[in-house]
Amino acid sequence: MAPVAKRLDINGVQISTLRQGQGQPLLFLHGANGASAWLPLFEELSNAYDVIVPEHPGFGLSDDPDWIKSIPDIAMFYLDFLEQLKLSNVALVGTSLGGWIAAEVAVRSSTTLASLTLVCPAGVRVRGTPIADTFMWGPEESVRNLFFNQAIADRMLSVKPTEEQLTALLKNRFSTTKLAWEPRGFNPDLEKWLHRIKIPTQVIWGSEDKLIPAAYAEKWKENIPHATVSVLQECGHLPHIEKSDVVASKIHQLTGHAQ
Repeated sequence: MAPVAKRLDINGVQISTLRQGQGQPLLFLHGANGASAWLPLFEELSNAYDVIVPEHPGFGLSDDPDWIKSIPDIAMFYLDFLEQLKLSNVALVGTSLGGWIAAEVAVRSSTTLASLTLVCPAGVRVRGTPIADTFMWGPEESVRNLFFNQAIADRMLSVKPTEEQLTALLKNRFSTTKLAWEPRGFNPDLEKWLHRIKIPTQVIWGSEDKLIPAAYAEKWKENIPHATVSVLQECGHLPHIEKSDVVASKIHQLTGHAQ
């Protein structure tokens, strides 16, 4: 069954969403490249969850309101999103930029959340271990550097994007710059509030992540002591694509839906 595509009005902001499944709600927050496709991970998870995948304000087909100027603004937007949709007991999952947003949501309020899964999240900084400057990567390099398995990169590069897709990618890039350029890729105030996250939490990382090194996983563990950390071998920055079966299994385990 194909996911249901729908535009939602959240306090005057129209956002695009994909949704499929039944059961416990699972909110997936995407990374900087957007969420225009229904991934195999979402399909697998929809067998056990009500999977909701919105495009952030400023990304893809969603509105880009002037008043959303930072990642904390996006986090507050998603608290409104959860409230307006009357969602509770939510399994919150975020990857990369979306992982940063998910953490910002959780430190503000976890009352509607049941668990938190962060996949290679941005948002904090490890001194002496810089993140990569993606703006220095060329188009092909940008794809190849996200994966350990270059066969996946080959498949992606073999597909010529449509004009609509190119427009969305440009919009996503602009919004990422607006939200996360200064300081680059992190919020210096986030780390001191991570102790507020009390719900079951896990951090998943690819051992060969060229964007945000796997050393960052321990930084999250230091600040969320009850969190578990899994470093997936032979995996890059997108474990939810490259190792989707493993990521799905770990989400099931965290939420008590062990398959």
